[in-house]
Amino acid sequence: MTFNKENLAYRIAFDSNTNQFMAIDSKDEQHVAYGVTIEHAIKNLNAKKASV
Repeated sequence: MTFNKENLAYRIAFDSNTNQFMAIDSKDEQHVAYGVTIEHAIKNLNAKKASV
């Protein structure tokens, strides 16, 4: 499922190896950010996209 927030389309997954959520940019799957919570993963993805 793809979500949209603040002009960012992303997917959420859970990495059971690291026990962290992954926010994946649905337009470019090379952009992935991790976080302990879903919100943290999305925040990290937004920050990562802003710095690109």
